[in-house]
Order: sequence, then structure tokens, then C-alpha cells
Amino acid sequence: MELASAHRHRGQIPWRGLLLTASLLTSWSLPTTAQVTIEAVPPAVAEGKDVLLLVHNLPQTFQVFYWYKGTTTTDVNNEIGRFVTQTNRITMGPASSGRETIYTNGSLFIQSVTKNDEGVYTLDIIDPDYNHSYPRVQFSVHAPLPKPNITSNNSNPVEGEDSVSLTCESYANDASYQWSRNGESLSEGDRLMMSDSNRTLILINVTRNDTGPYECETWNLVSANRSDPFYLNITYGPDTPIISPSDIYLTPGSNLSLSCHAASNPPAQYFWLTNEKPQASSQELFIPNITTNHSGTYTCFVNNSVTGLSRSTDTNVTVLEEVTPPSIQVTNTTVKEMGSVTLTCLSNDTGISIRWLFNHQSLQLMERMTLSQDNSTLTIHPIRKGDAGVYQCEISNPVSFKISNPIQLEVIADPTPGDSGLSGGAIAGIVIGSVAGVALIAALIYFLYSRKTGGGSDQRDLTEHKPSASSHNLAPSDNSPNKVDDVAYTVLNFNSQQPSQPASAPLSPKATETLYSEVKKK
Repeated sequence: MELASAHRHRGQIPWRGLLLTASLLTSWSLPTTAQVTIEAVPPAVAEGKDVLLLVHNLPQTFQVFYWYKGTTTTDVNNEIGRFVTQTNRITMGPASSGRETIYTNGSLFIQSVTKNDEGVYTLDIIDPDYNHSYPRVQFSVHAPLPKPNITSNNSNPVEGEDSVSLTCESYANDASYQWSRNGESLSEGDRLMMSDSNRTLILINVTRNDTGPYECETWNLVSANRSDPFYLNITYGPDTPIISPSDIYLTPGSNLSLSCHAASNPPAQYFWLTNEKPQASSQELFIPNITTNHSGTYTCFVNNSVTGLSRSTDTNVTVLEEVTPPSIQVTNTTVKEMGSVTLTCLSNDTGISIRWLFNHQSLQLMERMTLSQDNSTLTIHPIRKGDAGVYQCEISNPVSFKISNPIQLEVIADPTPGDSGLSGGAIAGIVIGSVAGVALIAALIYFLYSRKTGGGSDQRDLTEHKPSASSHNLAPSDNSPNKVDDVAYTVLNFNSQQPSQPASAPLSPKATETLYSEVKKK
């Protein structure tokens, strides 16, 4: 008779019943080198998923193995199925749901598990000597988590005043919770608190930065799920408004366009005032073809009807005519070096700024230059040759600028004696030349004197000079009793060379030097 049949009809074989009874009293292990174990993969299964009860170290020789639901192997109603090696046949039992599959390696596969499949499973292995072993395994079945939903206890919290509680509604008792904002995980901190196993997130004194998005994630052993983003509608503001452009300057005939913005939730209401008079009820203000009468203070007033707060800010609008070209008045356009000059920028415009230009570039002031308090008068003293050039003045207001016609300033050389304007090298050359001239004169005098005293006739002819009656009428005559010896003189005239003078300096007369030398005494 087949062993499997005997196992099913235990009442017909007494020794079989005794054997099974003994196996319940004591757990006997197969005499193998390794213990038979069973692993549930996975150990926690989501409803509707599959699980494999994987057997490790199944003996190579055995007669039959049975799979039972639960720990009792004496109740045939708990049998899921068996495998008989003699017939190499797998037979399913009464506890099978039709979703089980038994493999010859001892493993049991269960598809689409339900909560009823959860629990302990027993494998009964019978060896050739009718010895039994009962390895067991257990797995849990969990319902997949539904998609959570975030709810709030305050739909319109006010910034800085209200606190808010956010609750993650998951409808699961065995779930864990995690909160995130803008994709970053949240934990308890300055204004954050968690309660009810992190299921509730509390925001203390909300600010506009707490708007969101918020997400809550739930998970258990078998599944995880995440809520849709949740945004808090936090009311705030209005902040102090900003007018753009601010403090503007325009010319008559231009269009005035102002814009006002203030951070606020809900959006603020806008009102315009001009010199404290109502102008418009809009965020933008536009006035075409303005005149100087539109100059003044413009105020933007904002209000939040929910928070009850109001703010305002001002800007100045100035309408100016364009300036007219200025002119320059100068004391003298030709100035001697070391003298002074005064230039005055003349304009009929008011509220202007004045800038001086030199050779079409902004004038770089030096210590010799002085400006009046309003920059309209420029004084240069003492003036230098480098100050010669083109001078202009520029006037401007916030909407325009104009430049005067150029004035050409000439600077002539300084005629002061002693200030020849020569370089050090030229002066040294003049000194050396003068010394050389004096040495040459001395040598010539010595030469003439030596020839005269030498007694030669030629020398006497060259050096002797007798005064005539017309030129020496005061001298004693030859017949005079007081006759004195004649003395001959040689008169040499030298014109000293003067250094060249600048063309503009007056020429000084040449200095003539007369040298008398006694040559011979008669």
C-alpha cells in the first residue's frame, strides 16, 4: 500500500498512529549533517502579493513530506499538500486554497496572499526509517497603506499670530509617519512640534515662509505611500510699499508713469495721493504730457482688508526745464607767466551744477587753482605755461546739460630779471665761455706788453700812440717847463657776449668793457 495513502487513513494502521503520537511529544531531527530550516521570503507580505516558504538543507533521502497550515500535523484538514518520492507525485490537501504550489525541493509558494494566510506553517518530513522532523516558519500579512491626506485646523492663519496643526490622515493603525516641506524632512525644532507618533505636525506662530508645500509619508513593513502636496494659505501684510521709479526728474511734455508694489496676502488695495490729494485707485499711475505744476510728492497707500493693516510710502517727482548754454567771462585771455587769471561761468538757470573743462577734459584742480562756493568762478594764481589751453564750463540739472563755447588762454614767458628761463646746461655753457674769453684777453695783453718792452721797432710801431692836439689839448706841450715824459697807452675794447633772450623779453644793451694798459713810458 502507498505510504501517502496510509498517512491519509491513519485509523487503518495502528502503528502509524502510534508513530504520529510519539512525534507530537518529542521533536526529532533527521540525522543529517545540517539542520532543515525554512525561510519566508518576504517575512512580511502585503495583501495581494506572493510569498515563498523556502526550505534549506532538505535531506537527499526521504519517503514523503507534508505541508500543514498551523502547528498541528494530526488533523488532516490542515494538510496543504504532500510529495511522495516513490511515485514522484505531488498531491494537494484539504487546506489548499488553489493558490499554493509545492516543489520537490520542499518549498511552498503561495500567490496573492490574504490576511487569512498569515501565521505558522509546518513541514513534516519522514525519512526511510519513518522518523519525522517538523521544521516550521511564520510570516505576517499586512494590508497595503492607502494614500494619506493632510488636513489643517486653520484654513487662513495670520502671520505672527496663529498656530496651525496639520494631520496626516492615513486610516492605518500600524503605519509610521514622516513630514517634509519643500522636499526636505522636518523634525521638531524652534517652531515645530510632533504629536501622536508624528501623525500631527504643529506650526507655532506661522510666517509666510511656512506656506509649503507639505507632504506626509506613511509606511509599514510591506508598503509606503505619500500624500499630495498641501499648501497653507497664510495671510500677511501688506509690507511697506515700493514705488518705482523713485525720486524721478522729468522735462515738461513727458509722460509720468509710476508703479507701486507691496507684498500682501490677500493682495493689497492701492490708492495714490498727489501732494496729499487723492489721485487714483490702482497699482499704476499714469499722467501724460506733464508740466512743472506736476512737481511734488506722490504717495502710494496700501491696505489689506483681511489683516486690517495699512502702509504707505512717498516719492518725489520734479519737472524741470532744460538748461540754456552758458558763457565764460575772463579777465584776460593772454596772461604773463606768474600772473593770475579769473574765469567766470555765466548762466541764467537756477538749481544747476557747474563743471570746468580743460582741453575738453574735466579740469583737474591744482593748489594754484581756486573755485568759488558754487563753482562758477575759477581763479588760477600764479599761472604757468602748462595752464595755457582751451577752457569751457558745463552746467547741468537732473534732466539736461549744456557746455559753453571754448575760451583759448595764452600764457607768455615771465620777463623778470634773473629768470631767463634757461636750462642748467645752457647756463653752465655761458659761464665756461665767459671764463675762456677772459683768459684769451689776458693772454693778448701780455703778448702786446712783452713786444713793447722788448725795444723792437716793429713793436714800437705797433704799440706807440701819441696823443694829438685835438685829443690831448689838456696835456703839457713840449715847450712847457713842466714837460713830462710821454706815456703811450693801448686801448682795447671788448664787447661781452650776452645770452640770447626770449623773443618776448626786451633786449638789454650790450655791455662794453674798456681795458687800459700802460704799455710804454717815455
